Amino acid sequence: MADSAASENNVVADLNATLNETASNVTARIPATPEGMAIAYGSLVIMALLPIFFGAFRSVKYQKEQKENGEVPETMSEKDAAMFPLIASATLFGIYVVFQIFSKDYINLLLTVYFFFLGVLALAHIFSPLMRKLLPEVFPNESYHLILTKGKADKKEDLMNYEFDNKDLVCLGLACCVGVWYLLKKHWIANNIFGLAFALNGVEFLQLNTVMTGCILLGGLFVYDIFWVFGTNVMVTVARSFEAPIKLVFPQDILERGLDASNFAMLGLGDIVIPGIFIALLLRYDVSKAKTSRTYFYASFLAYILGLLTTIGIMHFFKHAQPALLYLVPACIGVPVIVALIKGEIIDLFKYEDNPPKDDKEDKEGKDGKAKEDGDDKTAGKDEPKKSK
Repeated sequence: MADSAASENNVVADLNATLNETASNVTARIPATPEGMAIAYGSLVIMALLPIFFGAFRSVKYQKEQKENGEVPETMSEKDAAMFPLIASATLFGIYVVFQIFSKDYINLLLTVYFFFLGVLALAHIFSPLMRKLLPEVFPNESYHLILTKGKADKKEDLMNYEFDNKDLVCLGLACCVGVWYLLKKHWIANNIFGLAFALNGVEFLQLNTVMTGCILLGGLFVYDIFWVFGTNVMVTVARSFEAPIKLVFPQDILERGLDASNFAMLGLGDIVIPGIFIALLLRYDVSKAKTSRTYFYASFLAYILGLLTTIGIMHFFKHAQPALLYLVPACIGVPVIVALIKGEIIDLFKYEDNPPKDDKEDKEGKDGKAKEDGDDKTAGKDEPKKSK
């Protein structure tokens, strides 16, 4: 009799646990309403546009500072652009295999720590200009210089050479607060703050150098995105398993659950940064023409908006994840090319280089000119005695 009662209690306990788990799952994922979806997709569009717009203008300033300091920027060559989709494919598939073999919890723990440090540095860089304006002049500001070298005195190599001040430390402290929040809670807002910082820094610092390089890169990733989204489930699986700020997310059930919502729409950072660095290149081309108009920048920026809206519309209609670059790449390349054809500047557009190499011909002409001047001086020197006679 006791065994029967115990058995009944176990059955009831199991049933309660099952009901509680089911209720928890239902609560965790509330179906998206049309209003919630509109808010989520609209927020993703706005968040995607911000780092592209501001990052492009920051890239102009960054390029100017490099030239003034005589720095040689690291740019992507056409060969690098062609190889990038292959490297990205190998990396993506490698991550997918790792997730199949090892526990996702341990992998995501390592990724969380890794992206914590990267996110803090990226966010501190974003905060820096703002803090320098907000902090009062009476703020005690001391400068520091951190140097780490290896080798002996006659053969030293700099491993770290970093100058900073107290204002930079304030920025680092604020960024660490966001980082700790992300580290402990994994909240979607903290994820988006880090994601926006990564995207803005990527658009600012990554340089394509030529339009042809950009076309090769975007064209290769166009095929890459289509294959890994439509051809396999690898990219979608990795995106859902990868708990790191490599995507922007926004809840579709925010109206029902507020900040604790969990039914997310997402957009990968690659769909922002890759077109973004091409749009930033077009802005630098506009600036190089020494005109106030920003025709190519605004044309490509508008094309990106239309491409992103098309992606969201098709994804909503077919209820299936879409490779965003399938729509973004033709828009971002096609519209500026059409504008260049209309203005008769297509050759000039493709000849533009952010950082042109030193012209050997000019060097040769300079040397020949100098040699000619030296020769004239020598000839003049020989003629002078004759004249004196």
